[in-house]
Amino acid sequence: MRDAMISLGIAPDGGKDSLSMAATVDGELVKAPGELVILGYASMPDITKVLTPDIKAPGESCLGLVDFGLGKNRLGGSALLQALNQIGDESPDCDPELLKATWKAIQILHDCGAILSLHDRSDGGLATTLIEMCLGGNCGAAINGSLSLASLFSEELGLVIEYQPKDKDLIDRVLKNEGAPLLVKLGKTISGRVPRVFGIDLSTLRQWWEATSHQLEKLQTKNGVANEEFATYQAVHEPVYHLSFTPSATVVKGGDFRPRVAVVREEGTNGDREMAAAFYTAGLDPFDITMSDLLAERITLDQFQGLVAPGGFSFMDVFDSAKGQAGVIKFNPKLREMFDRFYDRTDTFSLGVCNGFQLFQRLGWLPIKGLPEISQPQLIRNRSGRFESRWVQVKIQPSPSVLLAGMEGSTLGVHIAHGEGRLHFPDLQILDMVREKNLAPLVYVDSENEPTEKYPFNPNGSVSGIAALCSPDGRHLAMMPHPERAFLPWQWHYWPREWSGIKVSPWFQIFQNARALYD
Repeated sequence: MRDAMISLGIAPDGGKDSLSMAATVDGELVKAPGELVILGYASMPDITKVLTPDIKAPGESCLGLVDFGLGKNRLGGSALLQALNQIGDESPDCDPELLKATWKAIQILHDCGAILSLHDRSDGGLATTLIEMCLGGNCGAAINGSLSLASLFSEELGLVIEYQPKDKDLIDRVLKNEGAPLLVKLGKTISGRVPRVFGIDLSTLRQWWEATSHQLEKLQTKNGVANEEFATYQAVHEPVYHLSFTPSATVVKGGDFRPRVAVVREEGTNGDREMAAAFYTAGLDPFDITMSDLLAERITLDQFQGLVAPGGFSFMDVFDSAKGQAGVIKFNPKLREMFDRFYDRTDTFSLGVCNGFQLFQRLGWLPIKGLPEISQPQLIRNRSGRFESRWVQVKIQPSPSVLLAGMEGSTLGVHIAHGEGRLHFPDLQILDMVREKNLAPLVYVDSENEPTEKYPFNPNGSVSGIAALCSPDGRHLAMMPHPERAFLPWQWHYWPREWSGIKVSPWFQIFQNARALYD
């Protein structure tokens, strides 16, 4: 390992002394395993230039292997042998100089745009790698049928790359010039309604791939949601993203007026930095305001045009979500009057996200202010009974919301992360009013782009898939999804290939709309 690190130019900058650890367990001396793990990292000049494993051009591209094992297929320690209750007698090895040469070649090809996607084969073997790439790309592949069992499951170092046929000569030339292994063509990608890999339907492979996780999910969730999710793997679901507008960048000049936005946080808030960054990039002037600042009257909301309640876990949800923060406001006459005064002004807007939605709900701000507490919508425990952190699809519906203006009809991906996001209406007349007045601007949608209560498309079980509420005048908006965590394109978990020419995240429009209120 030392020689490999020297060859690669990697220097250890810290570590643990676990290799010298030992403990007595039930009278038996247990020593730390005799193995060493080195994790390398480096700065990236451009974080947007990332190669991911999901296939990008189904039906157009080819798949090839860069084989660091140089034709060897040593199975020692592999998952295959372990599944057969064996260990093997010869395990894969690494040639540092070959690794370094290949790395340089890959960087050159990446800069040229010759690699569409990339995955390594050293965790499960070539068969696992190819299946995972197809699962990520929702497509099939026609793979060379002459591959042996050892070549499909050996965990030798190697890279599988997706490329266009026209780039094959360039790839071969660069690999040869850098002294890297030459590309071995494995097959081609396939598009179609029933994608297959190794002659097996992709839906079947996905069920196999998820089977172990499914067993764990059944133990960790309630109300049968694990079975609901597993049932969705019986078909191939395509993302249903849709844009009803063209996102564009904001140009902010020095000296331009910047509306002041109070980003109010409490102990446990953790989304304030992202919020501030998004509003600042859109041309507003965010201020970091703590509840103690307001309590001590060092600053008041009267000085701001915008109020933002970010996500997180105020007071660690000890009192239930946002209940502690809401109590600080509701039971302090000066704070309660300050927040009410801000809400009632006609020149203000507010945005509550996740924990902020829970705060606004407990303050009785949405959908209309002044409802009896017994009639107010409630955000209760997720139907799964656990914290959900996912990338979901939401549709933006017509509503009076000023922050979502011009975005109606779009279906977008977005982050969610909450344990109590299930919107419940104890008074069904209020739900009817929300529908009649279009006060539910965001809904979770399924693979058919329809509002849904089905898990996992709807991560919490909210009635009618409702993910947000707004006030009748449109100035106040609260939602469970986190648009501030996706206001830049590279923050998205999935970016449709047809959007390759779009350089601005659609969610940035929310923050631009806030700025446009004061033009």
